[in-house]
Amino acid sequence: MDRFTRNYTIALGLIAAVLLGWWVSGLNPRVGEINRLLAAYPELAGYPYQFRVLALENETARVGSPRSFEVPVIRFLASIRPDLAGKPQDDPRVMAAQADLVRRQKRAGQLVQDQPDVSRVVWTLDRDWYAERGIPLE
Repeated sequence: MDRFTRNYTIALGLIAAVLLGWWVSGLNPRVGEINRLLAAYPELAGYPYQFRVLALENETARVGSPRSFEVPVIRFLASIRPDLAGKPQDDPRVMAAQADLVRRQKRAGQLVQDQPDVSRVVWTLDRDWYAERGIPLE
């Protein structure tokens, strides 16, 4: 191997090592543990949306949610319950589905909040969930 190739290979190896170290440092094993807890909880396990911690930093858990001020809740509900598509917000079935979502989200938040290393839960719109299903967000 000539000198240039050797130096080039060493430089690429160093860059790869730095990038790998940076990527691994961002991973938090507690996030996986909390997500397994959420996935195993019976009230949440059977729901079409799986609540999960996206990040845990400085005792603040950022948790994914299918709803936010940006996205009307009916968009989510119609995607998991096609029978609700086109129904008005005050339809009893829509209201019941929304109450069910709120109840489950509160329970997920409480399970996360109950962790000894979590003092605060911040809800974040789970854009990836919508993207995986081909649902456009504005």
